[in-house]
This record gives sequence, C-alpha cells and structure tokens, in this order.
Amino acid sequence: MNIKSWAIEDRPREKLLLKGIQNLSNAELVAILIGSGNRDETAVTLSKRILNSTQNNLNKLAKLSVEELQRFKGVGEAKAIAIITALELGKRQFFEDTVIQSKISSSKNVFDLMQPKLADLPHEEFWVVYLDNANKVIDKQQISKGGLTSTLVDVRLIYKRAIELAAIGIIICHNHPSGKVDPSHSDIELTQQIKEAGITLNIKLLDHLIIGKKKYFSFADEAIL
Repeated sequence: MNIKSWAIEDRPREKLLLKGIQNLSNAELVAILIGSGNRDETAVTLSKRILNSTQNNLNKLAKLSVEELQRFKGVGEAKAIAIITALELGKRQFFEDTVIQSKISSSKNVFDLMQPKLADLPHEEFWVVYLDNANKVIDKQQISKGGLTSTLVDVRLIYKRAIELAAIGIIICHNHPSGKVDPSHSDIELTQQIKEAGITLNIKLLDHLIIGKKKYFSFADEAIL
C-alpha cells in the first residue's frame, strides 16, 4: 500500500495539518522531507529504516553524509540533501536560542551553550564567546576550522571582533574530535598567548573550554589559566 491509499489521518502531511506537527513521529517527519519511498517501501517505511540504522538517534542521523544516505534505496542526492539541511537548520535554531541573552556564571553554562555546536563535529573548530560587563553573551564567532587534530588560530581576529563589540571579556572554546578533552601542549601555549594579548587590550580571557560530547575541560576550573 502506498501512502495515498492510507486513511487521511495516517498520511504524514495530512496528519500534520489535522493534528499538528508535534504529533508526528521522527519517521513521519523524515517522510515528509523525502516525499516518496521506493518500489518496495512507502516514504514512512523507508524513513523508519534510515532511522533504525542510527538507533533512532537524530544526532547520529545528522552525521551521515550525502553519500551515506544515498546507500538507502530510494534516497537520491536531492532527498539526502533535504534531510541534512533540515537537521542543520534545527541545530542552528537551537544554538541561536541558547545564545540570546545567555548569562555566563560557570564553565557549565559555556558547555551548555557550545556543546550542541561542537560536540559532534568530525574536525576541530575554534570559537570565541564575547561577553559584556554583566557576563552576558553578546556574540559568538567561529575563528577557525581545521582538521582531525588541530586548527590554526589568529589571535588578531579574536580581539578585532572583541574591540568592535566593546566586549569586556572572552571565553575561547574548541573541540577534540577524538572525544578526549585533556589539553595538549599546544592548547596550553595558545591559551597563554591569547591571555597575554588580552591584557594589553584590557580584555580578559575568562576561560578556555575543550569540549567533548558529554564532558569538557575548563582551564579556569583547573586553575591553569
């Protein structure tokens, strides 16, 4: 049976209109994105199979590439791109919501802010969180994007944006794709370099977080800042 032969209330699009989007399962939402299945499966059945391959974990689904999604019969390039795009938009929306008027009072606040952005990346990224004199987030910016084990950081770019924003303090963050959060020798050296540059400009480096999926390392908490 194809979807058109189902009862109207069981069709994903119609169900969304009748009952609201919150009543749709993940598989039904993916089915709406891909629009159709294949000769052997409906869009919903195909979507369930895709989700089952990731243990129904949307974070794992978001890590699949276009090529990996295309291995499922009935998923072409356009459908794969639609899935990836929708998941990325959801991630960005969540990230923007957490940034708005976030007040930083602990390293855990920073982790909660940046973990959704950095934890699942297969490469290193270096970000800066800019704060006002009340420790509220006024901006966050990606400074660099690197490979599996490192990324180059231009200290001048960090403080150029800080001056533009009239930031009082900054917190730097980067991820380790390996999942290990212990700082390397180069992490420690870079932290000191950024700290010393900030002293000259009277912009304080408040912390440096190395972020993993479920844990993090804080230079401030460990008193090595």
